[in-house]
Amino acid sequence: MRPPAGLWELYWGFLSIGARSFGGVLPWAHRVIVEERRWVAPADFAAILALCQFLPGPNVGNVSVVLGRRWFGWRGAFAAFTGLMALPLLWVSALALLYADFSLYPGVRAAMTGVGIAGGGLFVGTACKLAKPLLGKPWGIALAGACFACLALGRVSLFALLPAAAVLGWIAARRNLL
Repeated sequence: MRPPAGLWELYWGFLSIGARSFGGVLPWAHRVIVEERRWVAPADFAAILALCQFLPGPNVGNVSVVLGRRWFGWRGAFAAFTGLMALPLLWVSALALLYADFSLYPGVRAAMTGVGIAGGGLFVGTACKLAKPLLGKPWGIALAGACFACLALGRVSLFALLPAAAVLGWIAARRNLL
């Protein structure tokens, strides 16, 4: 693993994430940061993402700030976040104008449904990739499964579940179970 060589590499890396992020940013962020550019290891990415999911704001936006600051201080945080958001801001604005004019056409509605389904598939695939560091760690799998059951089946509030999961994860990590 090697961090970006400079601010421009960091900016262009996050710009490439933002440019390809139709259907969700997370799958592309993982692909670019971990698989293509190899800036961080999969377990490190999962740990950073876990922290950023706990913080307010967009998860991958937070990841860009954390990684940018780690490598280049406040200038890196600014470069990474700006790169991530630049093209989506332009594209969403342009698409909103187009969608306002063409949203009533059945073909456009069908295309939007297909894009939503593809985005869901990308999300599930990324969740499987993020779970790889848990393989061989039964306590981690149990904690992830319990969180899923509480959220999806028990309809427990994420706001209530996160602190409890954080404490349980911390205890398991302190006992070398994770």
